[in-house]
Amino acid sequence: MTDTQRVVILGGHGKVALLAAGKLKAADYAVDSIIRNSGQSDAIRKAGGNPVVLDIETAGVEELASLFSGAAAIVFSAGAGGGNPQRTHAVDFEAATRAMAAAQKAGVMRFVMVSYAGAGEDVHRLDPKDSFYPYARAKHDADTQLRDSTLAYTILGPGLLTTEPATGKLTRTEDAGDWPDSQRVTSRENVAETIAHVINAHAAIRQTVNFYDGETPIADIIAQLRK
Repeated sequence: MTDTQRVVILGGHGKVALLAAGKLKAADYAVDSIIRNSGQSDAIRKAGGNPVVLDIETAGVEELASLFSGAAAIVFSAGAGGGNPQRTHAVDFEAATRAMAAAQKAGVMRFVMVSYAGAGEDVHRLDPKDSFYPYARAKHDADTQLRDSTLAYTILGPGLLTTEPATGKLTRTEDAGDWPDSQRVTSRENVAETIAHVINAHAAIRQTVNFYDGETPIADIIAQLRK
């Protein structure tokens, strides 16, 4: 397998990332999963990835670019997990933007960002004192910076994440209409399948896809996007 078949996942021990590693491996990609804690290495290997220990909260652009060099794609699936506004900004925005800069420096143009469905609107409707606001701000600003870059990005915005098994079928948020909040959910495994699909199919380039679990096959949802 050549290096052009390698995908680097940042936030490799996250639930979506672990699932994505297995699906990318099944599609014949080698996967470098970036983790901060070496104790997570066995879980990465079990999922199908190669553990790479690196703290992206402190890693610089040069260090990241060296790691990215020669890869086919970068997946940013890292997050601070909420609760600490400063760390949320440091990981969900600052580390994300350094990863973008590193990808450009390394010449790895394909970049998939795992965001969330409300990232475009929440920052405008939430009170800045709301505990969720720092996360909404960080994700909104990181997504905006990615759109302003020259990278061949795809931004994926799932709804409330669940542990349900993948159905392989989605509904775009703009088609959900008056769905109740209880239906505005997305299986983590469906997110992982979507990551693998857009990378393997070279699809949804410079597109933002916000989605819930639905009734339309992933490939058809992606094919409907503006070219």
